[in-house]
Amino acid sequence: MNITGIVTAILAGLFMGTMGVFSRKTGLDAEVITFFRLLFGAAFLTLLLIFTRRLRVLAVWPTWPVLINGLMLAGFIIFYIQAMYLTSMANAIMVLYLAPLVASVIAHFFLGEKLNLPSALLILTALFGFAMMMEFKIDFSSGTNHLLGLGFATLGLCCYSAFILINRTIRSTVHVYTRTFYQLLTGALCTVPFFITDFPTITGTNWLWLLGAGFIPGFLGILFAVIALERLPAATFGTLAYFEPIFVVILGWALFAETLNSLQLAGCLLIVASGAVKGYLTARNGRATCRHLPPNMEAL
Repeated sequence: MNITGIVTAILAGLFMGTMGVFSRKTGLDAEVITFFRLLFGAAFLTLLLIFTRRLRVLAVWPTWPVLINGLMLAGFIIFYIQAMYLTSMANAIMVLYLAPLVASVIAHFFLGEKLNLPSALLILTALFGFAMMMEFKIDFSSGTNHLLGLGFATLGLCCYSAFILINRTIRSTVHVYTRTFYQLLTGALCTVPFFITDFPTITGTNWLWLLGAGFIPGFLGILFAVIALERLPAATFGTLAYFEPIFVVILGWALFAETLNSLQLAGCLLIVASGAVKGYLTARNGRATCRHLPPNMEAL
């Protein structure tokens, strides 16, 4: 049954969508926030394993694909940050969120996760809704060095696509906690060179915000994303991933008075509708598969 995968994919988007709030509240450099998000995320996961007496799952070799995906996680975040330095946030995120679509297409041709017509239409509908949120434009009127910024965003797109695809190909023998911990830890270590020579002063209040960033978008967000990718095809995860920018928009409206026009609101509704329909179809297909399995296989 894919209900767990659907719920965790949506929750992953919601939790990771809070990252902008923590960034604004701390005012620290993005590299520093990224480091503590991933490092504290790994620490919270370790505490969970200690309390549940499952720490032994970390005493194994995580496999090279898991470590490589830690690099992809760090690259995705760092390239996204660099893109925002050189072009607008709208430009960067518009390019970056082509990644779920790219991953779905690659999975179709190379991983045997065939896209049927409804899946393809729902992915394109979600992408169209996202374009509506961005008002069908990539703004070149502000910022500097836009072409280089879009280049960094494209590199972030590649890393995010690889993160989705590699998680889909990691052997099921690697426990979900193992792969999550080592991806978080590897990603954190990869960000150290970006700020080690100029480490900022962090106030007591900012330490609390950093702990929050490590727990919500770090620990919960990445863990649920890995769990979802273990259970869902790339196409389904790619469609549900668009709940993240929706939640970012809602938080911006609720906390920072960032308003939306009617076109952007319509785009939000289109994305939510696409995700809901995709989730329903996935759950229905899962139930149909279970009905055709022998009783002993259903129990598995």
